[in-house]
Amino acid sequence: MFSALPALKPPAHFPRKPVLHFSQGALKARLMLHINDLTYRIEARLLFDQATAAISDGWKVGFVGPNGAGKSTLLKIIKGEIYTGGDEISLRKNRRIGSVEQEAPASDLSLLETVLEQDKERAALLAEAETASDPHRIADIQTRLADIDAHSAEARAGSILSGLGFDAAAQRRPCSEFSGGWRMRVALAGVLFSAPDLLILDEPTNYLDLEGTIWLETYLRRYPHTTLIVSHDRALLNNAVTHIMALENGKLSVHAGGYDLYEHRRAEARAQAESFRVRQETRRKHMQSFVDRFRAKASKAKQAQSRIKMLEKLETVAEPISARTVPFHFPNPKPMAPPIIRMVDADLGYEEGKPVLKKVNLRLDNDDRIAILGPNGEGKSTLVKALSGRLRPLSGNVYKHKKLSIAYFAQHQLDELKPKQSAYEHVRELIPDATEAETRSATARLGFGPDKADTKVEKLSGGEKARLLLGLITYHGAHLLILDEPTNHLDIGSREALIEALNDFQGAVLLITHDAHLASSVADRLWLVNKSKAAPYDGDLSDYRELVVAANKTAPSKDAKRQAVNAKENARKAAAEARASIQPLKKAAEAAEARVEKLNDTLTRLDAALAEPGLYETNLPRATKLQKERAALVEAIERAETDWLAALEQFENARADA
Repeated sequence: MFSALPALKPPAHFPRKPVLHFSQGALKARLMLHINDLTYRIEARLLFDQATAAISDGWKVGFVGPNGAGKSTLLKIIKGEIYTGGDEISLRKNRRIGSVEQEAPASDLSLLETVLEQDKERAALLAEAETASDPHRIADIQTRLADIDAHSAEARAGSILSGLGFDAAAQRRPCSEFSGGWRMRVALAGVLFSAPDLLILDEPTNYLDLEGTIWLETYLRRYPHTTLIVSHDRALLNNAVTHIMALENGKLSVHAGGYDLYEHRRAEARAQAESFRVRQETRRKHMQSFVDRFRAKASKAKQAQSRIKMLEKLETVAEPISARTVPFHFPNPKPMAPPIIRMVDADLGYEEGKPVLKKVNLRLDNDDRIAILGPNGEGKSTLVKALSGRLRPLSGNVYKHKKLSIAYFAQHQLDELKPKQSAYEHVRELIPDATEAETRSATARLGFGPDKADTKVEKLSGGEKARLLLGLITYHGAHLLILDEPTNHLDIGSREALIEALNDFQGAVLLITHDAHLASSVADRLWLVNKSKAAPYDGDLSDYRELVVAANKTAPSKDAKRQAVNAKENARKAAAEARASIQPLKKAAEAAEARVEKLNDTLTRLDAALAEPGLYETNLPRATKLQKERAALVEAIERAETDWLAALEQFENARADA
């Protein structure tokens, strides 16, 4: 489900430690990850060209770059899944790495049990506590359980699952009852609960709704260890990270701040580079003009040669490479009188007598831009299926304009593309009467030029498939675009291009998305689907974000509090009983220490007697006797100190465990 490399000393689990705030000096003091001169190819393609970057302990790093640049490959190199043949990757000693590798298994374990399993140390200690009989080991076990806050493990695991969309009832159900997408959330919950020193996440919001994404932003922001997150979610990259690591043209660079600040600095740097390049080219042309005019003239030959040498030394500045994002284009529909859809007292669902949504009254006009909010499982997809005509109301009415054309996009529709056909062949089926030139021109408008038009769909990336499907379903000019998570496979540049196209589109748009940046950039109205209701939401996305964050801070129930208190009290009593069992060791150490002190007092008195003036002249026999007593006493002190140190070490070890 996820990978975790064990440390020699188990780390404290989040949230046992307080939230850490680092100064820049402190962050530089201890590296978690150092990438040094990494060069790596896949066949003939150079992914990393002497790439170098350093990430300090505690940093929250957003890892960005175009799709296909090599981000996922670098994560595999860091985790040791790909060997580069060198020592370009250095990780802090004894660290644990955690990442989500696949969905949680479809087992009979409940969601809560599945997540709790990921704390291997706690599970092992609890199992051992059932059979342990040695009082020293019992003390060790109970103390460690208290140290790792084991009594609150269920509450912490439940809190994480709740934030990711599983209520208390769902947490008790077996994993096998949930789909792959939901089990991916369980896998994410497991790795968050295990609290690795280096948490690596690759597009963690792809299986989350907006509510889950907002919760994850808050959780990652206060996560006390290091995170490395590949994401194209602009809001996540602004709200949950302290640094941006960018991969561009085979090079890595690390920048303090969120994505917006990084993009601003990047634009400034490119503008400066372009300005410098223009100045250099102007200077070069001026020098070359002088050389061309006066090279053959004897009176100017010396100056011309001087200019030639200057030209040779003049640095050639390449034109900045700007990754061009292919734009989206949605043909505008023919004008239509509003409203285009109206729902009146509609009950929506799949089984008579069991509506998912009740008494829905909504109106959609031809220029609306609406984002639909609400947790997964509350009925957002049910609503859009009814709006699109794919689901008939159980009762009430759904009125639509008779000429209404709807384009409906959902992730599962990517499977409807024909893997053995190219983008060109898909477009040809859409416009069978067009000439080849017209078809290729239409294919290019969808973003598939000569280099991609004939590539089979099975060879396209997820983003290219999404682009193709969007182009096909909107080709004839729909009045309403219903887009259900359209950005899951799009990089940041493509998401910005989608925003531009939707804002230029003159029809209506309905969005279901976890991408807060997309929703806030496109939608001017919000609908909230929750608790069997669907209605307009009075407020903006910021208001809704605050509502979600506040809901996640709800105090635990009285039962949960009581269970936690009882568990903590039981752990305290068990530890106290274990400590009581080592009292004989304490008494032995104290007795040994008292003997050493008594012998040293005697030695002090002997030394004082031996130091009496004239002792050796007036009473030599007594002096000789005292010297012999002192020698014996010194040997006794040495033996007593050895016994004391042994007793003390035994007691201190037992006390530390207890």
